[in-house]
Amino acid sequence: MSNAPHLDLAAKASVTSGSDTWHSTGVEGVLRPLHLSDGPHGLRQQPEDGDHLGLGSSVPATCFPPAVGLGSTWNPDLVRRVGQALGAEAASLGVDVVLGPGMNIKRSPLCGRNFEYVSEDPHVTARIAASLVEGIQSEGVGACVKHFAANNQETDRHRVSAEVDDRTLHEIYLAAFEEVVRSTGPAMVMSSYNRLNGVYTSQDPWLLTDLLRGEWGFEGVVVSDWGAVVDRVAAVRAGLDLEMPPSGTDQDIVAAVERGELDESVLDTVVERLKRLQERVRSDTSRPLEHEANDALAREAAREALVLLKNDGGALPLATDRSLAVVGEFARTPRYQGGGSSRVMPTKVHSALEEFGAAVEAGSLKSVRFAAGFTLDGADDPTLVEDAVAAASEADTTVLFLGLPDAAESEGYDRTTIDLPAPQLELLAKVREVSCQVVVVLSNGGVVSVAEWQDQADAVVEGWLLGQAGGAAVVDVLTGAASPSGRLTETIPVRLRDHATYLNFPGENSVVRHGEGVFVGYRHFDTLDVPVAYPFGHGLTYTSFTYSDLEVSPSTAPGEGKAWTVAFTVTNTGERAGQEVAQLYTGVEQDYPTRPRRELRGFAKVALEPGESARVELPLTGRDLSVWDSRDQRWSLAAGTYTVSVGASSRDLPLRGEVTTEGDRYVRKLTKRCTIGEWRAHEIGGPVMAELIASVPDLDDVPGELLEMARSLPLINLRSFGLDVTEEMLDLLVEDIEARRQAAVERGDITG
Repeated sequence: MSNAPHLDLAAKASVTSGSDTWHSTGVEGVLRPLHLSDGPHGLRQQPEDGDHLGLGSSVPATCFPPAVGLGSTWNPDLVRRVGQALGAEAASLGVDVVLGPGMNIKRSPLCGRNFEYVSEDPHVTARIAASLVEGIQSEGVGACVKHFAANNQETDRHRVSAEVDDRTLHEIYLAAFEEVVRSTGPAMVMSSYNRLNGVYTSQDPWLLTDLLRGEWGFEGVVVSDWGAVVDRVAAVRAGLDLEMPPSGTDQDIVAAVERGELDESVLDTVVERLKRLQERVRSDTSRPLEHEANDALAREAAREALVLLKNDGGALPLATDRSLAVVGEFARTPRYQGGGSSRVMPTKVHSALEEFGAAVEAGSLKSVRFAAGFTLDGADDPTLVEDAVAAASEADTTVLFLGLPDAAESEGYDRTTIDLPAPQLELLAKVREVSCQVVVVLSNGGVVSVAEWQDQADAVVEGWLLGQAGGAAVVDVLTGAASPSGRLTETIPVRLRDHATYLNFPGENSVVRHGEGVFVGYRHFDTLDVPVAYPFGHGLTYTSFTYSDLEVSPSTAPGEGKAWTVAFTVTNTGERAGQEVAQLYTGVEQDYPTRPRRELRGFAKVALEPGESARVELPLTGRDLSVWDSRDQRWSLAAGTYTVSVGASSRDLPLRGEVTTEGDRYVRKLTKRCTIGEWRAHEIGGPVMAELIASVPDLDDVPGELLEMARSLPLINLRSFGLDVTEEMLDLLVEDIEARRQAAVERGDITG
């Protein structure tokens, strides 16, 4: 803290909030103002004459696929390259910290901001987000992971309390943040707007200090979401370093210190954290902007983000000798990003219609005729429908671009349905009547229902929101210039009501109850065998793959503790090159499920030529098999046998093996409030309890149902049943068992 003493109290307080909307506060000779910018998938730097938040305009920058697309690539190496490009653009524009990636779990398909998030699963979220952070920070620019934590809806987001039980919080909503913080050391973590179990996250000392810094070792700066701070003093005390944008309440901090309600050393710590941050970031405005190269990278990422859901009769790739009708305004006016703070002013925009025209000129397509079919604002125009039907009737194949209007998905509000607009579905029905072959390409940031209409299509491509080069990427895949390799990172349900969150989203009276617990997304659908339109991890390509030779073996790497290597072979059995996403799931058989039937624990994207095979090895750790123990506040690995499954989706797992482990040998402390059943099952207390029970006369005459009832009876309650038991006797028993337990821990027989 060498420089902190040179600052007076007012100066120290001033650095706990920004100097304007996009800069931290500088102090001459100590701190320079740090430039922050939105940018989960592209920089949104506000020009000097822009509006207050920059929502109306921003400096042109490459618009890469939003997180919904990057996640669907299942390609951390590709995402890392996108991060590097983002970091390079940020550095050249003088940006110190990019406000992204977004890492919130897609708890419900209705969340209006799902396009900014990766998945319903924390493992794939962590892998993709970590790669983006690594890429950004490799260019000397900081990354800011957000929104911490349990910010899974937009409805009432400034007040709503997410009521989440402790186990669910750790296993689902904190797990990805933990992995990214531990593995990448992001420059910043952004607190969210919402309350978590009644406490605003921006002023939650357990979340920001005890957990984030104490347990996870975070050393960076905690920044608020814009306008999220409710109580400045409580926020700083809890561990929030920087309020953005400034609310003009720095005097509250000064007054709290002067009243003795806030220790001045807390402000010294904030200064030191900001100093460390400025030392690790280095923007360079002399660097050239590589817009053309980045546009090519955006196109590559968009290609890998496309998910081929259905392809009956080999409808795709499009045959070169067939005439084509391209129907749908999205083909001409692409929807490539969502609304709100992540909206980017792209350097260019590729439309599918233009790219189809180029394909005709290049000879890869016979002919193309376009019809808009519908308006983007949903206005009724029968002429557009008539023109579309006419175009489809004269073509060999119709490619129909359907999707959600721009206003349907944005930061700030949620959706109320997952259905496509009714006029678009009516258009599909009419086109199907006159077209021999129909290919549907979807444009949407969140899941849409397909079950009721997909039978009218020969092929369905989930096009998500693909960034500025999405139109070109779609044509690359449809024409076969590239094979689709995207996979779903969220389940597509048959009906919205089938979703685990249906009765608990978005809540009421500023409270949303996460009643589904850990059974989020596919964890719910697969555990209960609920029919789905398409399962988590699903995606087709233009070739086929087989899996074989599963081998699960203990890891020999030093210092790994309980760990295994899961190895298997993937073979391309088709006639085209392609990429397969091999997925590893674990589970445990239970009569009454307290754990999901299967959980993603690893994946690898493998590129193979026809007939080529590759041996894939994925790590599996004891943490992967563990659950969060809320009673003892620790990750717990129970002894037993766990299933290990490998395949192409959560419901296509041809390989199955097992892992047997003795667990972590943790033995908890017994108390008088523990039940007789818990005492009997205890490794140390069990034998003692058995001796005591054996010494009770006439126990054989006690009805079995009474003995079963006694299993749930706290030990201390024995005093209430006329037994010759005193509390002093129970205290001695507890002390004896605890002494034996501690001795076993010291010998290394158990952990505790």
